[in-house]
Amino acid sequence: MKGWLFWKILIGFWITFVLITQGIWLLFTILRPPEQSGYIRAMARMTVAAATSAIHAGGQPALQEQLKTWPRDQRSQVRVQAADEKYDGESVLAQDVASAPDGARYRVIYTSFQIKRSHGIFSIPREVVIGFGIGGLLFSAILAWYLTQPVRLMQAGFGRLALGDFTTRLGPAMGRRRDEIADLARDFDSMAMRLDELVAARDRLLADVSHELRTPLARLNLAIALARQDPAKLDASLERIGGEAAKLDELVGELLTLAKLESGHKASDEYFDFAEIVKAVVQDARFEAASKNLQVLQSVEPAEEEWVVPGNGKLVARAIENIVRNALRYSPEGGTVVVALRRAAGMFELCVTDEGPGVEDLAALFQPFGVSADGFGFGLGLAIAQRAIVVHGGAIVARNRRPRGLEMQVSIPGAA
Repeated sequence: MKGWLFWKILIGFWITFVLITQGIWLLFTILRPPEQSGYIRAMARMTVAAATSAIHAGGQPALQEQLKTWPRDQRSQVRVQAADEKYDGESVLAQDVASAPDGARYRVIYTSFQIKRSHGIFSIPREVVIGFGIGGLLFSAILAWYLTQPVRLMQAGFGRLALGDFTTRLGPAMGRRRDEIADLARDFDSMAMRLDELVAARDRLLADVSHELRTPLARLNLAIALARQDPAKLDASLERIGGEAAKLDELVGELLTLAKLESGHKASDEYFDFAEIVKAVVQDARFEAASKNLQVLQSVEPAEEEWVVPGNGKLVARAIENIVRNALRYSPEGGTVVVALRRAAGMFELCVTDEGPGVEDLAALFQPFGVSADGFGFGLGLAIAQRAIVVHGGAIVARNRRPRGLEMQVSIPGAA
């Protein structure tokens, strides 16, 4: 579910807000007892009595001297005014009238507690500012830790990945976390896994290419050595050298084609007739199948329709040729290879079936130099075929048939 991080921050904010408000209420409750309590009213009467006694003894100067000795909060709640003046201020807890020695009469009033806004910041009480300040700091610290901890883990993971440790995984470190950051960690793991697979495939490809190149090179060196030892066999040796050189050239060409396709080579803006390519490939295959007494059947439905596909016709023709030749290679003598072309929901589907032994590891079928049932390997043909079809927006799927045989289905989009 997306948006978990937003909800976590929102819920955390409201929890912090509630805790702050309840903490401030508790603070006021502890520091400021209820005004209606008997204790407060008794203290108010005692304070008024002490103030009136000071006025009786020495007037306003005596009262001011006595007020200086009282606590600040108590002193701020005492009001002194002329006895005949009307008081319209805060609620009164206690009051009395006192006469000074000079005959002046004063009213002494003890008011209920009121928050002194002048003691705050920007007209906000000091207690509120302190409470929200502490709560905001705690919330910010927890939120910062909650967000930066996985970021630091990812930073360390990227560092290990940059050093070549493709086994780095962040998913276990996220625990049971379920939000966008955990999704990012899972994406990191997928990326690291894919990089590990690509590097392993690269190393395997380099090893396979080295092996494949070493064989014809060894035969070339052998032919050269034989030519030097026996000049009478020079023509035969030169013919062998030419054949091995042609195989090397073909292998290097296939490697270049594979590298071009894997580097994101795009199909051209040209158009070609898919059905005509299939027919040409089948015609060539029948010539090659005659040596094994194989029968190659072909069907195109509907035959009168156009089979126009955008892209590189030569590249697709080579892909189809590799698939059909693979079917011929593994079909038993006297067997049948069927090549069927049909339309399906805007896609052109080509199905090539044979009567061979099938493939145990279908995943290795389209890998460069994947090992086949006979132990000789698939080479680069099917790997090139798959990538060529993918470049054109299509796909290749291989399935084993019952009781024997292999079916390869090619899907490629037609021109809009």
